[in-house]
Amino acid sequence: MPTPANKTRPADRILAAGALPVAATLLTGTVALYITLVAFGNITDFDSNQQFVRHVLAMDTTFKDDDLMWRAVGSTALQDTAYVGIIVWETLAALILLAATARWIGALRRPRGLRRARQAGTIGLLMILVLFGAGFIGIGGEWFAMWQSEDWNGLDAATRIVTLAGIVLVVTHLPSADAPADGPTRGEPGPNPPA
Repeated sequence: MPTPANKTRPADRILAAGALPVAATLLTGTVALYITLVAFGNITDFDSNQQFVRHVLAMDTTFKDDDLMWRAVGSTALQDTAYVGIIVWETLAALILLAATARWIGALRRPRGLRRARQAGTIGLLMILVLFGAGFIGIGGEWFAMWQSEDWNGLDAATRIVTLAGIVLVVTHLPSADAPADGPTRGEPGPNPPA
């Protein structure tokens, strides 16, 4: 049965959205899945990564250089507060990225939603970059000298996540052939105006 001229099939609308929105959807969903599993793991297996945070902040497996050891945080209450803060941040980032993924999926069918999908994704991805870039690489790696530890060194994992989140952020902001990078402005029709 032929489709009326003014009605398009969902698959046709998705294809009309272009390859970049599809890529942004899949990549945002990948990061959302990852950070959701990380947050879930930290909540349901609290002790495993609690030990990681405690050792990093205590600096008890570093070179024990007197010029650096004044930075160590020995209070388990402060260490655990930092760990709970990390879990809360991860959980918020997961929720935002899951919502962004849902918005991207919606935008594949209705391109006018691209701007909101991109905005939500950007917020979530920046949260990931701040946590793993500033938090783990900057503060953990340099301030608490995590790079010196053979046992409690999360720099490689943090670098992988920063790289992935950075690539996804770039992909979501690449200009599309159909619409400007920020989408249509107010009063301006989107790439597929209604018929």
